[in-house]
Parts: sequence; C-alpha cells; structure tokens
Amino acid sequence: MSNPGLDVRPLTPGDRQAWEPLWQAYLDFYEHTLAPDVTDLTWARFVDPAEPVRGLGAWADGGLVGICHYVLHRSTWAAGTYCYLEDLFTAPAARGRGVGRALIEAAAAAAREAGAEKLYWQTHRDNATARALYDRVAHHEGFLVYERPLYRRDESV
Repeated sequence: MSNPGLDVRPLTPGDRQAWEPLWQAYLDFYEHTLAPDVTDLTWARFVDPAEPVRGLGAWADGGLVGICHYVLHRSTWAAGTYCYLEDLFTAPAARGRGVGRALIEAAAAAAREAGAEKLYWQTHRDNATARALYDRVAHHEGFLVYERPLYRRDESV
C-alpha cells in the first residue's frame, strides 16, 4: 500500500534529534521512564550493523511523524528467524494518515528481506486505536504475555 508524501526508511545516525521526542512520547504513552543511558544504548544499537535491533522512521511534511523498532531473533519453532516489532508510535498530529500501517509494512518488508518467517508484536488490551489497525493487518493468536522482572528496578543490574 503506497502512502504519497510519506517516506519510511531506516533511522540513520543523524536522525537522533528527530527520533528522541517521539521515543519520549511513546514512553510517556505507556507511562514508563528509562534512564538516559538506556536511551543512549538503544540508539547506539539502531545504528550498529552488528546488532539485531533496528529502527525505522516515517517522514512527512519535513519531519519525523512515526517510529518503529524491531528485533530479528532465532526461534526454537523455526529454522529461520522471527521478527519482533517491539515499538510503534505515530505522532498524535499524524494519526489516521496511514503512518502506523506504513511502518508495519516496512518492518515486514525488512524482516522478509532478512529471511524472517514471521513478524509479531504485542499491545496493551486497552489500546483500542492500535488494535483496530492491528486487526486489519494481522491476526491475534490468543496468547497472553506474562512478565517476570529478574531484578528490582532500584537495584543495579
């Protein structure tokens, strides 16, 4: 699906200044804070070709309007790799213009090019806006996500 006026491409080292406000808005949406060194490390991973973590940006009207981060990884259920779409965020002013869909399609294309057999992601059950899009571009397998922190946040790693 083509989206005129929207340019989706991998994030480059020079994109950090444009990326960081969207990254922070995404964290704010999920009411999560990260230490600045984690954000620095995340950015460094995007621009390191040896890392399996990648970032995409959607550009329109002269600015960055959406971001997508994904991770290529091995699976015990496949000979090839899988691709986990970890983060997806569209600037509020750009919502409803196909940015999220374009980022998902670009991540799928990049994953396919890397030989991945599947693209998957998760969202909060109450995120009705995102789920409306996700229900159009993928299917829900019915699995629930459980998390178990392995250290307390106030402890050092």
